[in-house]
Amino acid sequence: ASYGPNPICKGCLSCSKDNGCIRCQHKLFFFLRREGMRQYGECLHSCPSGYYGLRTPDMNRCSRCRIENCDSCFSRDFCTKCKTGFYSHRGRCFRGCPPGFAALEEIMECVEGCEVGQWSEWGTCSRNNKTCGFKWGLETRTRQIVKKPAKDTIQCPTIAESRRCKMAMRHCPGGK
Repeated sequence: ASYGPNPICKGCLSCSKDNGCIRCQHKLFFFLRREGMRQYGECLHSCPSGYYGLRTPDMNRCSRCRIENCDSCFSRDFCTKCKTGFYSHRGRCFRGCPPGFAALEEIMECVEGCEVGQWSEWGTCSRNNKTCGFKWGLETRTRQIVKKPAKDTIQCPTIAESRRCKMAMRHCPGGK
């Protein structure tokens, strides 16, 4: 291909001085750049931000990502990097992570969070390991971690909690 003096024709198989590239060399991607009312073709090694490379037997071209708030994508429906302030989750971009997932701030991705089971029944009301001899005590309930988080820095919700309770017997039998 003859590029002539026009630098826009770099990598073109055919080029127009007004519209730039019309066809690209085999391994390059055709990208239609728009500037105001004007548009012109370019041949690029990789597609710009907000576009992904689509290879076909006829022509390789850059197609726009169709995912909201996506900076770069793997395909039309799968984002690989979200815009600043958004978290990536399963190829989409979100302001916050969905339930059951935790945000990894350093890479702005949602990963599986900690999953806990149901609370147990409240335990026996006691104080100093005694169930009598005091007016008030504490009762405790617990729950198990069903699934550990994907990363150690992700905290699990509380797995034990206590509350104040009234003792069943204020005075112990035998006066002890």
